[in-house]
Amino acid sequence: MIPAKIEPTSITAAIREKSEESIFDWFDLNKQSFYTLGWSYLGNQQQMEELFYQTIIKVHKELPRFKRETSFETWVTSIFIHICRKLSEDRSLLTRVETETRQDIFKALDQLKEYEKDAMVLTYVKGISKEEGAHLLQVSVEKMKELLFSGIQSLRNEMGDGSLYNGCKEYQKDYIDYLERTLDRPKKIDLEKHIYHCQECQADLATFQDVMLTLVNLTDRMEDLHVPSDFMENIKDRLAVKEKHRQQKNKKRIRKGFVFSGIFAILIGIEFFTGAFSKTYYTWSEKDQELRAFLEQDLGESLNLEAESNGVKIKIKSAIADEVQTLVFYEIEDTKEDNQYVMDAFDGVFVENDFEIMNTAAYPRYYPPDLEAAVNNEEKNVYQGRISLQPLTSDKGTIKLKITKLHKLIRDTSEKNGLVAYGGMESETGKWNFEIPVTKQPSVEYALDEETIVEGIPVRFDKLIIAPTATVLQYGINIEQREKRLDVINFNNLEVNNKKLKADSYGSSFLETTYDENWIPMQSHFDPLFGEKPKNINVQFESTYFTFEELKTIELDEIQEYPHTFEYAGSTMSIDKVEVGQPTKVVISNHENRSYESLNFEVIGEDESEIVSMEMDSEGVLVDKHGVEYNMNEPISYEEIEQPRHFITVFNTKLHPNTAGEKVVPKRLVIYGYNAMKYLDDVVKISVE
Repeated sequence: MIPAKIEPTSITAAIREKSEESIFDWFDLNKQSFYTLGWSYLGNQQQMEELFYQTIIKVHKELPRFKRETSFETWVTSIFIHICRKLSEDRSLLTRVETETRQDIFKALDQLKEYEKDAMVLTYVKGISKEEGAHLLQVSVEKMKELLFSGIQSLRNEMGDGSLYNGCKEYQKDYIDYLERTLDRPKKIDLEKHIYHCQECQADLATFQDVMLTLVNLTDRMEDLHVPSDFMENIKDRLAVKEKHRQQKNKKRIRKGFVFSGIFAILIGIEFFTGAFSKTYYTWSEKDQELRAFLEQDLGESLNLEAESNGVKIKIKSAIADEVQTLVFYEIEDTKEDNQYVMDAFDGVFVENDFEIMNTAAYPRYYPPDLEAAVNNEEKNVYQGRISLQPLTSDKGTIKLKITKLHKLIRDTSEKNGLVAYGGMESETGKWNFEIPVTKQPSVEYALDEETIVEGIPVRFDKLIIAPTATVLQYGINIEQREKRLDVINFNNLEVNNKKLKADSYGSSFLETTYDENWIPMQSHFDPLFGEKPKNINVQFESTYFTFEELKTIELDEIQEYPHTFEYAGSTMSIDKVEVGQPTKVVISNHENRSYESLNFEVIGEDESEIVSMEMDSEGVLVDKHGVEYNMNEPISYEEIEQPRHFITVFNTKLHPNTAGEKVVPKRLVIYGYNAMKYLDDVVKISVE
C-alpha cells in the first residue's frame, strides 16, 4: 500500500546525502508536531529527549529500507510511534518521577489498549486522517473507525462517565461520522429520526460527544505545549557525544585488532591440544548447528536458563556478544499443546537494563524463523531459534531480559515447511524473565582500498570486520549523479580465503561514520568466519536498486476521455480513470513492458493547497529472476524465490480535500522519477592491507 502523502524526491535525497545531521535538521523543523505526539505517551522531559534521540538514530539506520512508497513523514511517524510504545513500557526504567501536572485525560489514555490509544492519538493529537492512520497501524479504514469508537467508549468509562448509557448498537457505529459531519445524508436523517424517539441513544450520544469535545479541546491545548528552548540542543549534544565516542572506539578497536591478530595463532595452537574434548562434547550434546559452532570455538557457554508461564517453557541456551550484536539462542516448548512459538525482538521482548549496558544507538538485526532446520521439524511443540539484541557497551554484563509475548508459527500443510502466518495473527502472552550473563568477544578490522564501477556509479570498499557473529563489509556509494542514484546493493556472497560466506538478506544498513560529502557509507553482513586472517577477498554482486529522476507532467484537464495512454521510461502507461468526488479517485496502470518497479509521483489540484492528503492502494505482481510470475493472493515463501522483483501494476489513488464537503478537481499528474532493480553477476577482487 502507498499511503497519504507522496513527497518530492528532493526531500529524501537531501536526507540521504547529509545523513544523520540532515535527519536532525528535519526533526528540528517538525519538532512541534512530534513533541505533542510524544507527550501523549510519555510523562517527563527526560523520556521525551530519549524518544527524539532514539528516533533520529533509528531513522538514520533504517533509511536504506525507505523506498518512497510512502511519505517520509508517515514513515518517520511509524518509527516514532514504535519507540513511544517501547519507552512507555519502560517508563520506570528511565525515572521514577512522574509529572504531577499530567492531565487526567492523558492518564485515561494510558489505560486504553495499545491500538485504541494509537488510533486516538494519531487522529486527535497528531491530527492525521483516518486513512493515513489506518495505514500507519496496518489496519483497514473500517477497523480504524472501530478502534476510535471503542477507544472513546473506554475513555468515557475511564473518566467515570458512560457506564450507565447503552445506545442501540446498530446506530453506534455512525456516531463518529455524525459528530464529525461526514455521515452520508440518508444515514444522517435516519439517525436523527431514531435519536428523536430513543432516550437511551440521546444520552449515549451526548456523553460520547462530550468525550470527543474533550479530545478536540485537548488538541487545542496541545498546540500551546511549547518545545523547551534547549530541547533540540540537548539532543544535538548527545548525538555529537555519540559520534565522538564512536570514533574513539574505532581507534581502540583497530589497535586491539592488531594485537589480537598477533596472538591468534597461539590461541589456535592451544585449542588444538586442549579443545579436542570440548569439540566432541558439543558435537554430541548440541543439536543447533550454528550454536554448536560458537561453542566449539569457545565464543560462548551453555546456559540453559529456564522460565515457564501459561504452560509455555522458554530456555535461553546461550548468548554470544560482540561489537555487532548480542545473539541469543533459545528454545520454546509448549507443554500443553502442539504449538511452535518464536520470539520477535521488536514485539514483546524487552531488555530492562538496556540503557545501562547496551549501545541503544545500534539497531538489532532481523532473523526470520528457520523452518528448514531439522531440529524444528522433529517435534511439533518445540522450536529453537535466535534473536538479535543490541551490542554491549562494556566487556561484560548481565542482560535482564523480559519477554511478554510469543508469536505462533502456522505452517502451510499444502507445501512442506511453507509459512502462512507469523506475528500479528496468533500469539501467546505471559511473563518470562531472565538474567543472562554475557562476555563481549573481540573483533578484528582490516582496511581495504578498492574501487569499482556499478552500472556507471563508483563504489568503493573501505573495511572488513571479522566478528564472531558476523563478517561485515563496509563500503561507500558515490552520489554525485543526480539523475541516477544507487540506493541499495545486494550481495550474493563474500569469498574469503576460498570460503564462501552467504550474504544476510536483511543485513544492509547505513554506517554511522564521517564520510566524504559525495559518498554514502554503507555496510553489509555475511556469515561469520572463525579465526582466519583474510588473504584474498572476492565480492559477488547479486542485484542493485536504483532511483532515477525523470520529470514528466501530464495536464489532466486537457484529456478528453479515459483510458489515456502515454509513454514513460520505456513503458506504456495508462490513466484509466479520473473520478471527481469525495474523495476524488485517480487510477494509473502499467501491465506490460514494465521497466521499473514503482513510480514517485503526485496529483495536483486546481488550487495546489486544496489536497490535504493523497492515499494509495496498489496492486502488483511478483516476478523472479527468470521472469516467472507468482500469485500474491496465495501463500509465498520469499526465501525460495530467486531474486524476486515486486512490480506495481496499478496505482489506486484517492485525493482528500483540505476542506470537508468539498471535492478535489485534479489538474495535473507530476511524475518525479521511478525505482528499478538491476540484476548483476560481477565479481570484484579486493586486496587486504
